[in-house]
Amino acid sequence: MKVGMIFESGPQGAERQVCEYLAKRIRPGIVIVPVAHRNKPEMIADCGKDVAQLLKERCHRILIIWDLFPPWRKRGEQPCRKEDRKAILKSLEQAGMRNAPVFLLCIREELEAWLLADGRALSTVLSTEAHPVRVQSERHPDHVTDPKGRLKRIFRENRRGKYNDLVHAIKIIQKLPDLEHLRRSESYRRFEEELL
Repeated sequence: MKVGMIFESGPQGAERQVCEYLAKRIRPGIVIVPVAHRNKPEMIADCGKDVAQLLKERCHRILIIWDLFPPWRKRGEQPCRKEDRKAILKSLEQAGMRNAPVFLLCIREELEAWLLADGRALSTVLSTEAHPVRVQSERHPDHVTDPKGRLKRIFRENRRGKYNDLVHAIKIIQKLPDLEHLRRSESYRRFEEELL
């Protein structure tokens, strides 16, 4: 199966790395055709044209993936999934892609919520032989306020330097012993269902 994925993160962004890795773990043999944008406004503006191009490349379905709370959000700003969806559908309609096989996936709040779902993987990344670390799994990852901030704090508290999403997100996700804890996130479950 060939799947197009449109991301709001840069070419080697954490969302792209993590989603591609998980897709291949969920469905071995899957072919991913990624399209990355610098930010959410750019992704929303261009996603209609991107979908048209991905269909030309014979993608069976296309996932548009974005964080509800982008890292550049202003303090106190409350983004709205409904507004994002409306803007994306408008872009698809303007490109004549309204009926294309497109699946919208908004991660609440950010990708880092998925990384907090399974403390076993995070513990493995943070531990050394001399200093084992035990991080609790987050039972409701989609309800964590500022998950990236939480990860930064966990790294700091365990003296492991600064959390860097471009480096650490993929390392954490690769250490998952299984996907069971990750399924606590509704957005992850939707991602998995769409690939199956």
